[in-house]
Amino acid sequence: MAALDVDMMKIDHHVRNLKLAGHVGFDSLPDQLVNKSVQNGFVFNIMCIGETGLGKSTLMDTLFNTSFESSPSPHTLPNVKLKAHTYELQESNVRLKLTICDTVGYGDQINKDDSFKAVVDYIDAQFEAYLQEELKIKRSLGTCHDSRIHICLYFICPTGHGLKSLDLVCMKKLDTKVNIVPIIAKADTVSKTELQRFKAKINQELQANGVQIYQFPTDDETVSEINATMNGHVPFAVVGSTEFVRLGNKMVRARQYPWGTVQVENESHCDFVKLREMLIRTNMEDMREKTHTKHYELYRQKRLEQMGFTDVDSDNKPVSFQQTFEAKRSNHLAELQAKEEEVRQMFVQRVKEKESELKESEKDLHAKFDKLKKDHAEEKRKLEESRKKLEEEFVEFTRRKTQMTASHHTLTLGKSKKK
Repeated sequence: MAALDVDMMKIDHHVRNLKLAGHVGFDSLPDQLVNKSVQNGFVFNIMCIGETGLGKSTLMDTLFNTSFESSPSPHTLPNVKLKAHTYELQESNVRLKLTICDTVGYGDQINKDDSFKAVVDYIDAQFEAYLQEELKIKRSLGTCHDSRIHICLYFICPTGHGLKSLDLVCMKKLDTKVNIVPIIAKADTVSKTELQRFKAKINQELQANGVQIYQFPTDDETVSEINATMNGHVPFAVVGSTEFVRLGNKMVRARQYPWGTVQVENESHCDFVKLREMLIRTNMEDMREKTHTKHYELYRQKRLEQMGFTDVDSDNKPVSFQQTFEAKRSNHLAELQAKEEEVRQMFVQRVKEKESELKESEKDLHAKFDKLKKDHAEEKRKLEESRKKLEEEFVEFTRRKTQMTASHHTLTLGKSKKK
């Protein structure tokens, strides 16, 4: 073991750059990665948070150009419930397993203090399920369904007056757990001038309250310019529609009103095209990566620290997982032994107390028995005396009765002789 340690210490970690004398072939690795990813398919999970009736389901249908056949939710639910549905989608040769999680009843309760709790618990539950799969001896991360939320679309009511306290509290609770993209729902109900002021007010309130929303990445040169531009359009003001209207010689998604038509995919009417471009066509993989490398890693770190695991000891020296496990195992066994001894002592003490109680009860029972025995003997003596007294009285009564009978008979005989 000592020789192995010496050999390990002699390893040269210096990286040297070398030139190839000819083509080797590892430049095909990106193509191999693409082919493998296409073969396995992709997973993307969206959470929609917003009050009932803001058009969450309609926007999802519009984003993916399909019908998810969702049912409308009532306004009378006593608590917030999470409803998740998974769909298999395919475009060209790319398969996507899409999960849409909706917050049913959000914002409908009179007391909204705990409205965010169900959402936070759901996100943590998905992280916990993935962590437990990671900690298994036989892991199947490649085949198990990854249900971690990759993006949270937070629907803001188009009031034009800023965010509600519920919005700020909920987003503040979620900004370290999920990528948040705020969007203004039903933006066709707000005028253009009011909409710009509304966006500025929302960004100001988010910044003042320290809410960290998802920023489209600008470190990739191919998308840095468009992402930097789109970061300035957040929150996106969107309009969703499942209806098609004929304009000229083509059919377009739109909403018809008595005063005109709002085209969903017209960038001068709303930000739907920008949202779709940023969410699906440009940054979907970045959202998946951020979820794993940032939000899940933070949750994993906190959970392992809660379990007692650490990377360094008190002397700031590296500690292996095995050392930590063995130390925790030894501590756990010691705690179990101490608990067992404590329980045994408690059992012995309880037995002694019970024996003492039983002895006291036995003494009480004996005293009661002796008293009942004495009372019974006294009662028997009194009954015997009463019986004797009654017998004497009966004998005296019989004697007197006999005497009276004899006297009456003598008197009767005397009267008969005189006649």
